[in-house]
Amino acid sequence: MQQLTVLGTGVLGSQIIFQSAYAGKDVVAYDINDEILQKLPERWEYLKAAYRRDIADATDEKLDAAVARIRATADLANAVGDADLIIEAVPERLDIKQQTWEAVAAVAPEKTIFATNSSTLLPSDIAPFTGRPEKFLALHFANEVWKFNVGEVMGHPGTDADVFEQVATFAEEIGMVPIRIHKEQPGYVLNSLLVPFLNAGAQLFVKGIAEPADIDKTWKIATGAPAGPFEIYDVVGMMTPYHLSKDSDDPVMREFAEILKRDYIDKGYLGKGAGRGFYDYQ
Repeated sequence: MQQLTVLGTGVLGSQIIFQSAYAGKDVVAYDINDEILQKLPERWEYLKAAYRRDIADATDEKLDAAVARIRATADLANAVGDADLIIEAVPERLDIKQQTWEAVAAVAPEKTIFATNSSTLLPSDIAPFTGRPEKFLALHFANEVWKFNVGEVMGHPGTDADVFEQVATFAEEIGMVPIRIHKEQPGYVLNSLLVPFLNAGAQLFVKGIAEPADIDKTWKIATGAPAGPFEIYDVVGMMTPYHLSKDSDDPVMREFAEILKRDYIDKGYLGKGAGRGFYDYQ
């Protein structure tokens, strides 16, 4: 699978694009309008700096070659026309993902395998909208994919076993450690562990127990962990926890979503990639 299309160029979508291109894949970056795509060169510069910092052999030549293998377009049919694999990284809402795959199914070649990077949704809830459920599954990445390089591969009951293994092989080819998930689980392995931890931090903050920096400090000092929940929120970016929290059954988490929207998202404080989130990275 040499020809990759990634749908969505946000925090994680852009990382999947860049990591795949860095590993030698030809990548099409798709988003809904040219205004979004015009911001990508700035994003590539941010990622190039991160690779230089974290990867010993990430030379300027290799990084420039990765950027050269990326093509951006807001034309969906053009984006998917030659794709061997399409990875969807659109906002974490079931209706948006279902509508996206319906549109893709109408224009993608028969050969193309479909994968969602959804953090919490089940592939079986999306598969009927793809037009090819046997070629659809989830491939989930952790944030900062070049460094925290797991690729969780999770099918649904209708996923073809050969397709599953092809996607696991693709994950390995782009530098991921493939984690084969044996049955559907909201949140896979990673987020099944991570989300309750992040929610606990959010609840301490919303209830006025402690400030984010002190919550992070407590966790890091007491456990030796490299990051606390709010540092992780900044890496993930504000949009994903906002979408996950705004319709929660828990009123505290709904209040957390309101705080994210009012005090961070509306001010452009979208997380580490934007230079500011709970912490200022300028």
